[in-house]
Amino acid sequence: MSPALLVSVVDDDESVRESLPDLLREFGYTVAAFSSAAEFLASAEIESTRCLILDIAMPGMSGPELMLELRRRHYAIPLIFITAHGSASERPRLIRQGAVECLAKPFSEAELLRALNAALPQP
Repeated sequence: MSPALLVSVVDDDESVRESLPDLLREFGYTVAAFSSAAEFLASAEIESTRCLILDIAMPGMSGPELMLELRRRHYAIPLIFITAHGSASERPRLIRQGAVECLAKPFSEAELLRALNAALPQP
């Protein structure tokens, strides 16, 4: 059996960092959670992350800024944005810039699973 793919979660909201990893583990993924973009960038998990779920609006470096920094560092990690404050124009813009999906909080398990299936290779 192959090891579970690592999905990393970056969100400044502690409740998201606690609940979302539990759900992702139920889906069969290994999960690492980070409270900021800087914490993720400094982590050893950056190398093994196969999908990144990140909040758009965070203190310090925002989700879109993290996306640009990952590109600058030549990481091609599929990104799924999540937001509680998104505007209707944000989703198409982020998709055009390379995000797999942009989900509005609260999102359903089915929406998250569809985004993960689009982001990660299927066996």
